[in-house]
Amino acid sequence: MIRSLTLTDFRSYASATLPLSAGITVLHGPNGAGKTNVLEALSLFTPGKGLRGATAAEMGRREPGEASGRPWAATLSVEDADGEPVRLGTGVQPGSNRRIVRIEGETAAPGRLLDWLRPVWAAPEQDRLFSDARAERLKFFDRLVFAADPDHAAVVAVYERALRERLKLLTQAVETGVAADEAWLLALETRLADSGARAAASRAAALETLQFGIDARSDRPFPQADLGLDGEAERMAGEGVSVEDVAARLLDGFRQARARDGAAGRSLFGPHRTDLTAIHRQKNRPAAEGSSGEQKALVLNLILAQIGRLAASEGAARPVLLLDEAPAHLDAGRRAALFDEIEALGHDRRVQAVMTGTERALFDGLNGRAAFVRVEGGGLRSED
Repeated sequence: MIRSLTLTDFRSYASATLPLSAGITVLHGPNGAGKTNVLEALSLFTPGKGLRGATAAEMGRREPGEASGRPWAATLSVEDADGEPVRLGTGVQPGSNRRIVRIEGETAAPGRLLDWLRPVWAAPEQDRLFSDARAERLKFFDRLVFAADPDHAAVVAVYERALRERLKLLTQAVETGVAADEAWLLALETRLADSGARAAASRAAALETLQFGIDARSDRPFPQADLGLDGEAERMAGEGVSVEDVAARLLDGFRQARARDGAAGRSLFGPHRTDLTAIHRQKNRPAAEGSSGEQKALVLNLILAQIGRLAASEGAARPVLLLDEAPAHLDAGRRAALFDEIEALGHDRRVQAVMTGTERALFDGLNGRAAFVRVEGGGLRSED
């Protein structure tokens, strides 16, 4: 479990340490105090750009008049299965804008962080998840997938890197009038087809498992969603088509799309174009047509189903639930149910949760059940 988070020149914090309890920690304070910055720091202990999707350079603290952010660091002190302390760190060194990861002082691949914890989060930006951009829904779903399947993160990273390199070759060919190197282009497309097929198989399997988890939660006061993945590769994988056959179909599609992609300046074919769909089961209408409150409740139900799945997995790294302004837009009944469920998941030290909100009164239902921290003036003050 996480014992503490230490921040150095990160966002609004010159230096701060946050002890974390075994169960729920609530951060409250005025807008702009730095609550979400803490969640962002915790979200960086997983592959990707974290909760805000910011670059490493954007996360450094800046004094008035400074043009760029300072080198920064975020460090977690965690316990291993034997109760021994382990240090996990991430940050930017002087003279570099590249974020690095360290485990016990040794540089490590970001995917190694998933050996220690599995952060899953919901932010206000996801209140309209099902009516916002398709790419954001897929990123959200992929994070849920690799929280349970760490290999998925590495596969998606390989796919995205190959996709960028292929598009660069195609657009350069259009700009210069010189054909792209066929051997290199085919090698990239083969890599894309293989990683894309594996990613699609992982997504299809996760969709089935998550839908089962949602269906098992019919007794909760959260709306249920019938999920789908609108993508050819995922459809084929869900129908039992082998990874090899899906890869062959993708390879053919990438080769046929070369001219179109080069002319458009963007990749118009492939599993990166897949969309996560959802039907509000009780209303039998697309989730995109629902209010912010309804969409938020659907997202929370999906996240809680995944967190419950992770908590029940023997030998898996500890799930960490990060909820930014979660009580907002929830009625009193759903708010109480959310608190009860998170507390139940925290029993036997299975799940840690960190929640934020501007109004402490919204968390009165957690009095005596959570650790409260006041966030203000670039500082963190425990109220326990």
